[in-house]
Amino acid sequence: MRKFSVLWIVVVVVLCGGGCLKRSNTDPCTPKPVEEDEPVILAYLVANNITGYKKDPSGLYYKIDSIGYGIVPNTSSKIYVTYTGRFTDNSVFETKSYGDTGWVLGTLLKGWQIGLTQISKGGRIHLYIPSALAYGCQATGPIPANSVLVFDILLVDVT
Repeated sequence: MRKFSVLWIVVVVVLCGGGCLKRSNTDPCTPKPVEEDEPVILAYLVANNITGYKKDPSGLYYKIDSIGYGIVPNTSSKIYVTYTGRFTDNSVFETKSYGDTGWVLGTLLKGWQIGLTQISKGGRIHLYIPSALAYGCQATGPIPANSVLVFDILLVDVT
């Protein structure tokens, strides 16, 4: 019986590659609830004297400068944009100008998917995105985990 037990342990370890005996360091994180970022967004709006903004039921805040004309994007649309991305301390983490390469809206941040459907080609919008609708609890490049993000976006074209 003892030989069987030792053999069984060896089989389990070989089949699991040792992974069954270890605790995973790659446990997925849990994003903060959108409501936790609302005070941060509201403080940013007040501190920067921003008025005329709207709140989407998702928790996204946005302000439309111009609605645009023509095509309104959906998640399968390819969009071409010029944008600046900032943190709530107004430091810029990225600026992109319109180029030949666009992106399918459905592959981008959830906050963009919600916000950019509020305007048409040629429109300009400011998005105040809770971390759960951005990168959540995952750090990405210069963006720390759980960051509220601010984007100023010109929707140059939609196809």
